Amino acid sequence: MITYPIKQISLEEAINLQFKLVDITQSVFRGHELLEAGDYGVSLELGRPKTTAKVERVLAKFFDAEDSALVRGAGTGAMKLVFNSLLKPLNTLLVHDAPVYPTTQNLIDMMGLKLLKVNMNGLDSFEILKNTKVDAVLIQHSRQKPDDSYELEKVIKAIKDITDVPIITDENYVVMKAPYIGVQLGADVSVFSMFKLLGPEGIGCVVGKKYIIDEIRKITYSGGSQVQGPEAMEALRALVYTPVSLAIQAMQVEEIVKRLNTGEIKGVKKAYVANAQSRVVLVEFEEPIAAKVLKYAEEMGAVPYPVGSESRYEIGAMFYRVSGTFIENNPDIKNYVIRINPMRAGADTVIRILKEAVKKSLT
Repeated sequence: MITYPIKQISLEEAINLQFKLVDITQSVFRGHELLEAGDYGVSLELGRPKTTAKVERVLAKFFDAEDSALVRGAGTGAMKLVFNSLLKPLNTLLVHDAPVYPTTQNLIDMMGLKLLKVNMNGLDSFEILKNTKVDAVLIQHSRQKPDDSYELEKVIKAIKDITDVPIITDENYVVMKAPYIGVQLGADVSVFSMFKLLGPEGIGCVVGKKYIIDEIRKITYSGGSQVQGPEAMEALRALVYTPVSLAIQAMQVEEIVKRLNTGEIKGVKKAYVANAQSRVVLVEFEEPIAAKVLKYAEEMGAVPYPVGSESRYEIGAMFYRVSGTFIENNPDIKNYVIRINPMRAGADTVIRILKEAVKKSLT
């Protein structure tokens, strides 16, 4: 198995991102407002809470976008609103030739969208756009298959060199990890979940072209569709802490892989750094013991399934099956490979649990 993990920012770069976000926040908010929870309701001048509007200004400036909108329904809700803004039923959507993320596939099915699949790992695949009409392009920044190697910036440029069709990027599991997200690299709009960034449940974010955000605001004009001021402030305050937290997590991933590949645990064939979907350790065993390892690991304290993933509730290392899209691409992988996300745990904790779980599985 070969993996091509997405470049992740260093701890120093993460610290600078934290400082950038706080600096922008203090340029948008007055001092006393940072000590307040935020307002409720559809303000007459903005059509949404004033605090929510200010948080959206912060996010737009932070991600170098024309505008941003906080929405309900987390990442899936954000994607749905973008689809509703840009696409009509039976339109054609260009996607990578790989299993589509399940919740996104549900949206595609509901709208009856036609899919045109190309191998985004080869930039010449986009030549098809010269004589084939599509209505939008969807690129998942994180990996959909273990051997995915495409670089988002190059993919966006290759498409834009041929056509001005709207490009949507799904940034879940990559925001505050990669140096830039899609909208900063030329995409028209990027979507992600604030819940995966230590924020409150159910809040999604869309950053991108103003005409797309304006359309989303028309769709979500009613009070019940609004993200209220206190929720927006909670999401912003949480976001401040994510870059450094995720950088520390990435450092543990690297250390775990390094130690496993030096033979620290008998029965482990190889370990890999992979974006599947979040940045994790993929552990490949010499024998088909994956299910047993997961069972014993849970008994020793390993978290057996995600919440967010990487939400505020996930502090312990997670030992879990490989992602559904990976399994769909290669069904046998589930018997030999597990993924480990250290979350807030250190490498020593992960190694301790894995070593004992593998030992029990082999006896």
